[in-house]
Amino acid sequence: MIESKKKEGESSSNLLFRFSKRIRQSGVLTEVRKRRFKSRKVNKRARRLSAIYRTKKREEVARLKKLGLL
Repeated sequence: MIESKKKEGESSSNLLFRFSKRIRQSGVLTEVRKRRFKSRKVNKRARRLSAIYRTKKREEVARLKKLGLL
């Protein structure tokens, strides 16, 4: 649990900013957003097609870098 106590002479907006910064840094909010909806498992065919696409894209980027176009 993340807590932020108000420092002496600190405004409420500064306290809120400090608290939200600590929330962002801890990764709690991103984890909650991930868990909000249950995602279905990707089937084998889609995983395979995705892997093929990634490798082709990687090769294309490498080719363009070699040619100096990227």
